[in-house]
Amino acid sequence: MKKILMMMTAVLALTLAACGNKAAKNQSAETEGNADSVKNSKVLVAYFSASGVTAGVAKQLAEVTGGELHQIQPEQPYTDADLDWRDKQSRSTLEMQDKTSRPAIINKLDSISQYDIIFVGFPIWWGTAPTIVNTFMESYDFSGKTVVLFATSGGSGIEQADKDFSEAYPNVNWKEGKLLNSPSRQDLEEWVKGL
Repeated sequence: MKKILMMMTAVLALTLAACGNKAAKNQSAETEGNADSVKNSKVLVAYFSASGVTAGVAKQLAEVTGGELHQIQPEQPYTDADLDWRDKQSRSTLEMQDKTSRPAIINKLDSISQYDIIFVGFPIWWGTAPTIVNTFMESYDFSGKTVVLFATSGGSGIEQADKDFSEAYPNVNWKEGKLLNSPSRQDLEEWVKGL
């Protein structure tokens, strides 16, 4: 009787282990399927970075998505004095006060037609995206493209930028943006899977 109970317990344990492995494999396949939807798309990770923080996040995001990396570069680079938000006459302050400001960019792409998903990253300035990002958006035809904003910030959120861009460019398929301050690779992978 003891042998029969031990055999039944062993069979039950093996059956439960097999079911657990199958469920884990199914969950893993589902997660990979979501990631594959982005990985199977042609992805562009475009970013503007004044101090290098956003550039670091963009590089990580390009690795996670398998996307092509593109820096949005100002024709006239920003100096430390230009970026002094406490100076009411600094270049960045004046640009952000003028909603029609469109700083010139260099390093332009030939086209974005080959991309399915475009991530656009930037630091938050005065609660939204720097106006140079509008220059980038207005340099190409994003109609029908899926665009996802990401940002870095010392204190502000990305909600205002999401609102500003969805109102300014209604022909774009916007996905909710995300603030990415010092994300881990796992953080980025989970975010991308959820898109």
